[in-house]
Amino acid sequence: MSNFPNDMTAGVAFAEFRVEVQSFFHEYDRRPVAPGLSRLDRNRAFLAARYDAGLGALDYPVDDGGRGLDRRFVDVYRQEARSRTTDDGGSGFGVGLDMCLPTIRDHGSPELRQRFLGPGLRGDEHWCQLYSEPGAGSDLAGLTTRAVRDGDEWVVTGQKVWTSGADHADFGILLARTDWDVPKHAGVSMLVLPMSQPGVAVRAIHQMTDVAHFNEVFIDEARVPVDWVVGDPGNGWKMAVALLTYERSSLGKGSGRQPIPTDRLIELARSNGRSQDPVVRQNLARLATGTKLIEWLNLRTGIHPSITKLWRTQQGRTAAHVAAGLAWPGGIAWDGSRMGATQPGRFADTDGSHWAYGICDSPALSLAGGTDEIQKNTLGERVLGLPREPAGDRDTPFSQIPKNV
Repeated sequence: MSNFPNDMTAGVAFAEFRVEVQSFFHEYDRRPVAPGLSRLDRNRAFLAARYDAGLGALDYPVDDGGRGLDRRFVDVYRQEARSRTTDDGGSGFGVGLDMCLPTIRDHGSPELRQRFLGPGLRGDEHWCQLYSEPGAGSDLAGLTTRAVRDGDEWVVTGQKVWTSGADHADFGILLARTDWDVPKHAGVSMLVLPMSQPGVAVRAIHQMTDVAHFNEVFIDEARVPVDWVVGDPGNGWKMAVALLTYERSSLGKGSGRQPIPTDRLIELARSNGRSQDPVVRQNLARLATGTKLIEWLNLRTGIHPSITKLWRTQQGRTAAHVAAGLAWPGGIAWDGSRMGATQPGRFADTDGSHWAYGICDSPALSLAGGTDEIQKNTLGERVLGLPREPAGDRDTPFSQIPKNV
């Protein structure tokens, strides 16, 4: 159904599909909820039901367990999903659903696709992304985690940082160096690392919100089957860029952290009697405009994901600034108890600390998925065709590049 003879045929197909999605949500929301389930388990149950109903892999090839539908059907599904008020929409599984699995779908071997796509899409397996290192952040290609071939396995040693979901992940998409005698971009491979094994240790990192959304991962001679390579050995940088494209696209569309909602700020301005202040009104109008711009940008096809990612980052910073001004110093006051957030960048009014959380969490919008500076470099080089920034080590074998010790 990826091509339609005419607009009328497409319109009928979309309308019929919308009814299918609405029926699924109607039936699912009427199911009894098992008591005592964690948020992660509720979302896992939702993903299983969605996949079993044929709605969990809409644009995946039929051979990979999908329906082979046009990407626009995914947009229809998301429109209906946003109208729900429940919070069991699969959140917490975004790294796998939005990044790792699409990369395996596009670049993995038939064996990898058969092994990982179905369980991941169904929520039976949880994923994390093992990219950044203490010495390789924005210069990701400078990573030093190594993978050495040992018979039918890779032996992996190194350290990763800022890894979301590593504390409960079953597998991680791992970037490791498999060849030290070629330039740094050429010696990287993408592997699938089983997380539950000796040699993999995870330690939580607490942010200033007192929430531990990230982790450090220490890898000491962990084992990976030799054929669990996405793409070819040594071609991991191309795979890394492919996954980052999916990541930035999903962030731009609203996955993960969210800016403080504009309607909340409008309510705040009204409640403290400042909704008629011309400066406040101008700031709120700017945020309302930004919300619509992001929505409209995501309706465009072929737009570079760094554009929507940058817009959402700007929206988040502006919203935090406006919130701080409207809530006064009390807005960032915090008594040390758990802040009002149920997941990264999403707000709950349970303890009155949601303004503090939104303000303190907002800097992460400019970092996750690549810093603003990296996004601008990407747009300059890959969209505008500007020259690359000078790099004296681009053609030097990685083993000869001086490193911090």
